[in-house]
Amino acid sequence: MINRIRDIRKQKGLTLADVAERCSPPTTAQTIGRLETGMRQLSLTWMNKIAAALEVEPELLVRGTEAEAPRYIARFTENGAEALPAPRDAILPTDLGGDAPLVALAIEHGAGDYRSGDQVWLRQHGPEHYPRLLNRDVLAPRPGGRFAFGRMIDRDDKRVAILPPGPGSRQVVIDGPAWIAVAEMLVRKL
Repeated sequence: MINRIRDIRKQKGLTLADVAERCSPPTTAQTIGRLETGMRQLSLTWMNKIAAALEVEPELLVRGTEAEAPRYIARFTENGAEALPAPRDAILPTDLGGDAPLVALAIEHGAGDYRSGDQVWLRQHGPEHYPRLLNRDVLAPRPGGRFAFGRMIDRDDKRVAILPPGPGSRQVVIDGPAWIAVAEMLVRKL
């Protein structure tokens, strides 16, 4: 089993001290740190306390090693879609089903219909599915470890054209992307 406490805590923007204070009864940041690094065994009691403090279901705190979890691979900033320095676990709020891999995009700079803080969940598809993705919001890999995110507005046998969200954006043309991920779910805090 893989402990996901740190990933969930960081995704929610909380410090060790924040989680410790939210526990009932409150504990120390050092204890939370030891639990999330595995230096202290994560008992069922601690799982329930930490899950309540993080406002998630206890089973989200751990995952089996057999299936690869969805990952954040990119973020959308004022400069457009860009790769993260290192992919990180993405915590899926609900099961989307399906067999194709899921990826997540963190919106850090609002544009068009997307607001800062949004999470966009996307499902990867191969070239045989590209005709079905026209006029859908997609994330596509570009050369050099870069990405393009926006509405897929055109395609032919070798190229796709993506229009980033927001006024005044110029289309991005990508030659032969290995995959395109289509947006399936938007997660937004109220």
